[in-house]
Amino acid sequence: MDAGSARGSADAAPGPAAAAPDGGVFVATGDMAVPRWNPTATLLTSGQVLVVGGTNNEPYEGAELYDPAAGTFTITGMMTVGRWNHSATLLDNGQVLIAGGDGFLRALASAELYDPATGTFTATGTMTAARYSHTASLLAGGKVLVVGGTGDDGDLASAELYDSATATFTATGGMSAARWGHTATLLPSGKVLVAGGGGGKPLASAELYDPATGTFTATGSMTAARRAHSATLLQSGQVLMAGGQGDLGGHLLASTELYDPAVGRFIASGSMAVLRAGHTATLLPSGQVLVAGGEDGDRDFYFPPSAELYVPTAGTFVPAGNLVAPRPECTATLLSNGKVLFVGGNLWSRSVGAELYE
Repeated sequence: MDAGSARGSADAAPGPAAAAPDGGVFVATGDMAVPRWNPTATLLTSGQVLVVGGTNNEPYEGAELYDPAAGTFTITGMMTVGRWNHSATLLDNGQVLIAGGDGFLRALASAELYDPATGTFTATGTMTAARYSHTASLLAGGKVLVVGGTGDDGDLASAELYDSATATFTATGGMSAARWGHTATLLPSGKVLVAGGGGGKPLASAELYDPATGTFTATGSMTAARRAHSATLLQSGQVLMAGGQGDLGGHLLASTELYDPAVGRFIASGSMAVLRAGHTATLLPSGQVLVAGGEDGDRDFYFPPSAELYVPTAGTFVPAGNLVAPRPECTATLLSNGKVLFVGGNLWSRSVGAELYE
């Protein structure tokens, strides 16, 4: 799965699968029951993918399962409430924690668990704050760290922990700044790197959450302020930050940088071929990172169908083919077979189609 591609217009009809030089291609797979923008997609222990919520004018309650063996989606249980901009976290017991989200112009504090054994959702503890556009990270001890986001009364600097043993949320240390559209990356040390995002404007600052102390401490600042960027833990233990919104004017970024936990610093890395925000970034088994979709700030409502690969050994990007359809705010899930499943995001065409990079 390496390189190849061209740039096209979101207005153009999707063409045939675009081949990469080493044979990597994007190909259509089964259709979902409904079009979804900004859902979540979670790889289950069975190898199936749980697609939850999202919106197409109003938040969805429904969920679907993608079966890689059959290449099809089937409807599964309904949530207790429709959600988008929520979080979904695979727990150590195989269940999936769905937390918060936008419940149609209101932030949600409720959470629920999906049980793959029964295909049903059940309510679990209530968060200490209603929030959406937050992050959720499974910690080494099995608890889930929920950070930041936006509530009905503004942007949040608070964080909390979900304990599946007690089915409760409890507050933990707060950040130095309110953040939404940030990233949260679990490091090999067990700490969580929270970077960028912001309240009124994008931030360059970053903080580390230490589960041992329950506190956040400042770490090095990024070379550029970023919101709606991506963060990918590389095999080296460094974290690749890519793209995002760079300022209040909506100007997007093609630049990237690396966070080195050993020294607590960010250093600039190679630039992408196009400006991107709201894109996906997936670590492949090869150690390369597949960056795809999102929004390109060159012109209004342009969604690049192109994808590119970050090569850590060179610190550069190479083309990686074209998506079957442009996808802002979609999901990308690395499957057990090494393929990458792309779901949702194609809001303007109301598409139910999904695709694979293989």
